[in-house]
Amino acid sequence: MLEPPFLEPEATGLRRWWPVAALLLGIATILSVTVYSGQPSPVVAAPSGANPTQHDRLTASVASMQNRLRRLPQDAGGWAQLGSGYVELARITVDPTYYLKAQGALDKAMQLEPDNPQGMIGMGMLANARHDFTTARMWGTRAVTTSPTAEGYGVLADALTQLGDDAGSKDAVQKMLDLKPNVTSFTRASYYFETHGMDIEAKAAMERALGAAGAPDEIAFCRYYLGELAFNSGNLDEADKQYTQGLALVPYDPALTEGAAKIAAARGDYEKAVGAYRLLVSRAPLPQYLTEYAEVLEASGRKDEADKQFMILAQQQKLMESQGATDDLTAALVAADHGSPTEALARATAEWGRRQSVLVADAMAWALHVNGRDAEALPYAEKAAALGWHNATFAYHRGMILLALGRTGEAEQFLAQAVDTNPHFSVSQAGIAKRKLAELRSGR
Repeated sequence: MLEPPFLEPEATGLRRWWPVAALLLGIATILSVTVYSGQPSPVVAAPSGANPTQHDRLTASVASMQNRLRRLPQDAGGWAQLGSGYVELARITVDPTYYLKAQGALDKAMQLEPDNPQGMIGMGMLANARHDFTTARMWGTRAVTTSPTAEGYGVLADALTQLGDDAGSKDAVQKMLDLKPNVTSFTRASYYFETHGMDIEAKAAMERALGAAGAPDEIAFCRYYLGELAFNSGNLDEADKQYTQGLALVPYDPALTEGAAKIAAARGDYEKAVGAYRLLVSRAPLPQYLTEYAEVLEASGRKDEADKQFMILAQQQKLMESQGATDDLTAALVAADHGSPTEALARATAEWGRRQSVLVADAMAWALHVNGRDAEALPYAEKAAALGWHNATFAYHRGMILLALGRTGEAEQFLAQAVDTNPHFSVSQAGIAKRKLAELRSGR
């Protein structure tokens, strides 16, 4: 297991990449798709203001590169930079038309210069965004073989993590930090530690990321993930503090708005939570946000409104797939929790066929459970726990599977672990965990 000094370049241990919900792009409802024409898209308006956000800087960079490529259409590096910019804009704006723009620009870059490492990194970023992690691994490997850069190792680390290659992802994050100890490498290190149950080290790495942050949106980004570490350990006050400090810098940041909404729901203030989620999904209709919004609506007795959000979520899944992306992991968990066992198992099985990470192992376990196949589910629940992650949802799923198998002592152990880790882990499931735990304890 890794030990300090994990934050120093070239140390022997590892020195958090974005959790899945932040890495994986949701898709907005788009009525028309822009087909790549082989020319830079119309110039994006340059930003104004004294305190530009990440979106402002990206749109300015894209606009500048579009103008450059009109003058120098054979600039392979420029096409690669433009393609990577489109991938980032897709992440920020939740607009799937940027996928096609990115693909076209990156294809052009690779046609002009097949050994272009910038183009390989962009291709890997796009593949990760589309959840095509096998392809992302290929591009990441090619990129670091051609030119070992922190950005290339970032692509590779994200892909290997999602594919369940723990040793490979550790090595990629280590190399990334050795090359460039900055916000993106420290956040990936923090996530590695978190998923391995090293909570103190995870927080320390995230604090180093905060120390390396410069622009307001970078600081806000770090505040959000410090808030997530606190929330996931059940510390609502600390999480609220971090989200609030981030929102003071970037008032309408989607991730921080989600954090504030989640805090309100955990404290039982459903009206405040519903208002925050309504604003959030109008601006960033990510699958995670739509799911959480629907569950809060259900918890507050507004089932009809919740059903509408689940319908929108289903439309988002179809739109994502139409743009070459898949998110069977999210779809499986939503289906399992909200009454579609057959779809849950089909989705989880499809995802497991592509990658065997602990997140997908948990989804497989839960999908098998809701289909009444608990003996088959348990080995997957055990695989989900293999890294030592203090994950309340994983513990809850394992506890419920053991309960269904009649192994009440072990079920009590894992349900207690879930509640102790984070009593607010899910608006829809935490109450069930507490009730089942109380029943088990009263029956002793």
